[in-house]
Amino acid sequence: MQVAAQFVTSAAGENDFPRDRLPEVAMVGRSNVGKSTLINALVRQKIARVSAEPGKTRLANFYRVRRGNSPAMFLVDLPGYGYARREQQAQSRDEVARSFARLTDAYFARGKGHPEGTIPIGVVLLVDSRHPGLESDLEAWNWLTSTGQPCAVIGTKADKLSRTERTRHAREFESMFARPVTLLSAVSGEGLDELWKLIARLPNQTAA
Repeated sequence: MQVAAQFVTSAAGENDFPRDRLPEVAMVGRSNVGKSTLINALVRQKIARVSAEPGKTRLANFYRVRRGNSPAMFLVDLPGYGYARREQQAQSRDEVARSFARLTDAYFARGKGHPEGTIPIGVVLLVDSRHPGLESDLEAWNWLTSTGQPCAVIGTKADKLSRTERTRHAREFESMFARPVTLLSAVSGEGLDELWKLIARLPNQTAA
């Protein structure tokens, strides 16, 4: 199925967010989980810049997408969390965390009380299929569900797992998040159709 996609803007704060009141799905995850790579795989073009160094992206990047005859919507690549090089000072890490919190708080506030009405926002938490049980992923999930937006969890980089590892890790993720977690691959394309179906329905779902 054909996908029309274009980069719209990078937002550093609430004044930079698009004014189009389209449904949105935000991609959230650790800085090295492969958010940009997955977006490129979904739209079948290199529209999202893949940083050579995890943790460099500090902006919310908005991509207007339309798959087939479906209505247009935004895919939003939010800054990654949970990455800090050893040589970084604690003060620097704290400032990164504060900047992330300010931007994401402003972003999700739009899904609650936009002046012209609520903007439908869904959230996909991306976790690395190779590393179930990370505390930072569970903390992110607990925070995301507290925003009041409908949320889902997807495991990336499944192509790097053996069949036995996939089965074991899927069970661990299901136990961790108390729901099934689909494992997919941006490299092989496995699971991308299922993710598109999730993206289409997620913004209008009721939060669990």
